[in-house]
Amino acid sequence: MPEKTIVDVGNIRCGSETLFLISGPCVIENKSVMFKTAETLKKLSEKLQIPLIFKSSFQKDNRSSLDNYMGPGLDEGLKMLGEIRHEFDLPVLSDVHYPEQIDAAAEVLDILQIPAYLCMQTSLVVAAAKTGKVVNLKHGQFLAPENMDKPAQKIKDTGNSNIILTERGYTFGYNDLVVDPRSFYHMNQTGYPVVFDITHSIRKYGIPSADPRGGARQFLPTLARAGVASGVDGVFIEAHPEPAQALCDAASQMPLSGMEDFLQPLIDIHKLEVSYRTE
Repeated sequence: MPEKTIVDVGNIRCGSETLFLISGPCVIENKSVMFKTAETLKKLSEKLQIPLIFKSSFQKDNRSSLDNYMGPGLDEGLKMLGEIRHEFDLPVLSDVHYPEQIDAAAEVLDILQIPAYLCMQTSLVVAAAKTGKVVNLKHGQFLAPENMDKPAQKIKDTGNSNIILTERGYTFGYNDLVVDPRSFYHMNQTGYPVVFDITHSIRKYGIPSADPRGGARQFLPTLARAGVASGVDGVFIEAHPEPAQALCDAASQMPLSGMEDFLQPLIDIHKLEVSYRTE
């Protein structure tokens, strides 16, 4: 395996021997929900000694219906993320969908995230890369995992090697996603830190996110433990105080009350995996 590139996000060394966590509500909601989530996750990260990057989207531009909540938008969303960054001393991450969003987003965000379905959009990827910020490239559902080196190379060609790759499942055929552990191998071969987006991998496309059938939560422990055992560097878990009331991905987000019990086995497995790898 190539030597791992260490990507620094604040004081978090992504790609080091310490598992890191990306977490927060799927989409930015009201201040009460956002601050409660950030505060709870911050305390949990300190207790479990798992570094935390706070994630929430100011815009979701791939909703299946115009009736679905798309987020507060760029200005209001970035203001909220900036407040969380300052109040809780946390690095923050959000999606960018268009090149014209990049400059404003880069003023606030520590990580610019390229949505999976946009990972091959050259103008977007290059604009994000040119900021010098860390870019989290999500694996497109349509792309073989070994081909994630292609959009990563576009970023590197700008002189920016602050790259993280995130697996979130392959293909929406028959409204389902498949997580193939071989993808972690292929993406690790790039040398960049690899993250497993666990909660997105159980979404059922085409079913309203508020419908319990819109996510297969029963598979979360199995998928999460398999992914961590496969050698990922970080885990991506969308979390909410009351998932059933969430304005996006209600059927797949993790309840804050269950995060500690869910994370502890992953931390233990990661330590074993690192020990085995470095023997």
